[in-house]
Amino acid sequence: MIRLLFTIIAGVLLGGVVHLVSVLALPRIATQDAYSRLTPMTTENAVTALPLAEPNNAPMPFMDPAFAVAICRYDLTGGPLKLTVPVSQAYTSVSFYTRNEVAYYAINDRSAGRKVIELDLMTEEQHSELPEDEEITAADRLIIDSPTTTGLIVLKALAPEPGLMPQAQASLAASRCTLQTEPTPAKQPEPAPPPPPPAPRSRR
Repeated sequence: MIRLLFTIIAGVLLGGVVHLVSVLALPRIATQDAYSRLTPMTTENAVTALPLAEPNNAPMPFMDPAFAVAICRYDLTGGPLKLTVPVSQAYTSVSFYTRNEVAYYAINDRSAGRKVIELDLMTEEQHSELPEDEEITAADRLIIDSPTTTGLIVLKALAPEPGLMPQAQASLAASRCTLQTEPTPAKQPEPAPPPPPPAPRSRR
């Protein structure tokens, strides 16, 4: 009886371990993950609009038909990336994923607090090579570190009504995802003003 009980417990534990390993390894071994499916229909380091979601035909799973969606499939091998996304009237969000579909950052129009979401995406190594400048703060320049060299940026704009979908699509069409081949130089200090001319001597 005790041996049977231990066998059952061991089987349950082994099944749990196999299930956990399978779930964690699936994104890495899957041949038709999001990155692979989007590669033929997107351009590297550029914003590509996806077709609207339909019941029987959607580029990605779980797409909301009320959102216009665009993708930037990035590769930071050649340098950092500059992302600029105009904010739509209703709602705009930007999400970042690694090559293996692991989400590591997200921002929307409310948290950005601006009419344009603008940021720099780079690896930790590229970030460490930037020139130091005390005058550049997080509010002036938002820098996101990517855990991997390649990945996906998902841009979404909400259309509260079907008639507003073209407007949401237009805001994403104006987005830019551009590779920066040269590092951004540090801001140079302003030159000091020239010394004042000497005062004229008085005649006696």
